[in-house]
Amino acid sequence: MKSLNSSLLRGAACALFVAVTASFSFAQNETKIKDHRTNPDLFFLQEGDAPNSFLLLPAPPDASSIRFLDDQSQYNWGKTMRNTPRGDQASADANVEGNGVPEAFSEAFGVEINEDTPEILKLIVGMREDAGDLATREAKNYYNRQRPFSFYEEMTCNPAQQEALSTNGSYPSGHTSIGWATALVLSELNPERQNEILKRGYEMGQSRVICGYHYQSDVDAGRITGSVIVARLHADPAFQAQLQKAKDEFKRLKKAGKVAKGTPLPTKTTSDL
Repeated sequence: MKSLNSSLLRGAACALFVAVTASFSFAQNETKIKDHRTNPDLFFLQEGDAPNSFLLLPAPPDASSIRFLDDQSQYNWGKTMRNTPRGDQASADANVEGNGVPEAFSEAFGVEINEDTPEILKLIVGMREDAGDLATREAKNYYNRQRPFSFYEEMTCNPAQQEALSTNGSYPSGHTSIGWATALVLSELNPERQNEILKRGYEMGQSRVICGYHYQSDVDAGRITGSVIVARLHADPAFQAQLQKAKDEFKRLKKAGKVAKGTPLPTKTTSDL
């Protein structure tokens, strides 16, 4: 009887150990997952849904290559822009948290993107980390490229962010990917202001060069990942549904006269030809 009780106790202890271990492993896996399953407010997609940026992109330029000379030249240009209004904009563009991205695009879009435009806001915020994280993750992790401010041992336009960014790969640029992807989607909602919107999206990428967070080649690659993730999002049913809600909301705003008109392009005359 005593032997039986001991066996039962050992069995119970083993079962408890297995349960605790499994629970711990599950919790660890949960913390490792960064996609729609753990943060549906910032992702539409799951890991594995997005095209693999490592397979898509070429390797970043080596520091001894001819291509790196352009990166170096653009980095030096960026530093000359910092103590200017454009430099102030670049510093502000670093903020993509919260409503940072909608606020950055509101003027170009022609109407404030905030809680008064809930469907457009949900669309733009909801795709942010699809573009900034999932679209760039594989290449960032594989190459783990040293950022220019670390390479040159110089300050950025916003030193408070340097420590966190120093351990995060530079190639491709996640902020650029967010900005360009957002510009493409907002241009679809409001094609009348596509020139203003796309210009703003382009500027968000160049802001990373000005601040010294990224090389130009990081930014160029970020525009590719931003384009690719928008194409993939259009195949996702949840994104499609939210996009339609945003389009319907925009139509109501435009009908109510709440959207600024686009700037007409100058027309060519015979003297220009």
